[in-house]
Amino acid sequence: MVKICNIETFQVGMPLTKTFTSGNKSKNTTRCLVVRVTADDGTVGISSVDPSTRAVFPDNVEALDDTILKQLVPLLMGENPTKINRILNLIEAPTNNQLGARAGIELACIDLTCRLMNISLCQYLGGPITDTVLFNGWVGELPPDEAKVEAMGWQDLGFKSLKIKVGSNLEQDIDRINAIYENLNSSMKLRIDANEQYTVEEAKFLCDAVKNCDLQLFEQPIHRDNLDGLFEIRKKSEIPIMADESVGDHESLIRVLKAECADIVKFGLTQAGGMTAASKMIASAEAANVKVVVGHGFGLNLSTMAEIMLGATSNNVLPGLECVGPLKVTDTVTNEQIDISSGKMTLKEEIGVGMTLNDSRLSKYALKPI
Repeated sequence: MVKICNIETFQVGMPLTKTFTSGNKSKNTTRCLVVRVTADDGTVGISSVDPSTRAVFPDNVEALDDTILKQLVPLLMGENPTKINRILNLIEAPTNNQLGARAGIELACIDLTCRLMNISLCQYLGGPITDTVLFNGWVGELPPDEAKVEAMGWQDLGFKSLKIKVGSNLEQDIDRINAIYENLNSSMKLRIDANEQYTVEEAKFLCDAVKNCDLQLFEQPIHRDNLDGLFEIRKKSEIPIMADESVGDHESLIRVLKAECADIVKFGLTQAGGMTAASKMIASAEAANVKVVVGHGFGLNLSTMAEIMLGATSNNVLPGLECVGPLKVTDTVTNEQIDISSGKMTLKEEIGVGMTLNDSRLSKYALKPI
């Protein structure tokens, strides 16, 4: 029986390819936490956690790091890392309000378990249902002419779905959506994302104004807590409504499902609180006949690959994964690269998440001395 003998964390500030703006928040660096768990036989498991742009205490990198080092490490030293359910039980109370800390520890332990068993994370989850996964492109809140050109670029690369950011100016948003729709092939599935910025009336107006643009979904039009308003929009809209910020864990997912306010839900591993929780949430959504979009936009390679493998294991996950961090960051902290530049990737049967850490890159992008 192996035992945990060391747990290390690394705060990483990874530069982005440009400044990205979402929900009126801009950033040119993504702040992430890398976790490495080592067993007494030398086997290593690794993971990364990627808080959102708007993350504050207790969900920012510094707070998650502090929780792992000060509260979780003393609980887990000497424990068997392959007993994932026991690990989750031990860390439940300290991570009650910090799903990212739970996700980081759990994925590292699952990766370690897979390495001991010589299987991939996909196999650990029951195996993929597809060998090829598709990814989702994006266009920011650009003027219509610029947005059209950028959207056509994604199409030329081979992407089959595309998210259009909206929310700052209703008239400009409508013009942007129309410009993109009129210049793309009918095979491109279009999504729009308001990041909670609209009122209920604005969202309903937009839905009516662009109802002929064959939109695949409308993501989080209003504030996450306004489920009644989301239901009202869904009832009036011909566009499927997707809840994102309204879904923060399994409990919040159940609230959304009971409120019947979304046709689709979205979450990533950090948001869900780990692989076990995310798998259960996909199953709950499927039982309610609600599709799932998996992923988050600014992840490092470790969490990205984990979400790719998760997304490949369920028919209830909508094609067009949104774990597209490798397209936004300038480098990686792993020795392996992820190429999703064509909008698709063929799965390989790697061991665990199929990644190894590059210590020199960890040091290069460290937010604090290693």
